Amino acid sequence: MPAHVRAIRGATTVDADTPEQIEERVVALMTTVLERNGVHEDDIISILFTATEDVVSMFPAAAARTMGLGAVPLMCARELSVTGSVPRCIRVMVHVETDRPREEIHHVYLEGARGLRDDLPA
Repeated sequence: MPAHVRAIRGATTVDADTPEQIEERVVALMTTVLERNGVHEDDIISILFTATEDVVSMFPAAAARTMGLGAVPLMCARELSVTGSVPRCIRVMVHVETDRPREEIHHVYLEGARGLRDDLPA
């Protein structure tokens, strides 16, 4: 079966906007995303992070670099400020090359982000 480009979604939250907490939660999120999907660094095309307006002490991409993902193109953006949205939330979209069919992609939502996308396969 030929490889396809797939996107893996995920999100987590931080209890406090500190570099230590952001690094801890981003590393946990990325580790879980990669492990649950059998993804290795060479499979990753790019990673896009977004963060809500109340996450300002560290770039989520900088946290991902601490895992050894420095060779992967990483980008951060600001999440839309929508009334009632989850506070202190960091979201990720990982673009990968994989043989997995779309229905076998495991999206990962941790901490206060659990339940954000109940419609996606877990």
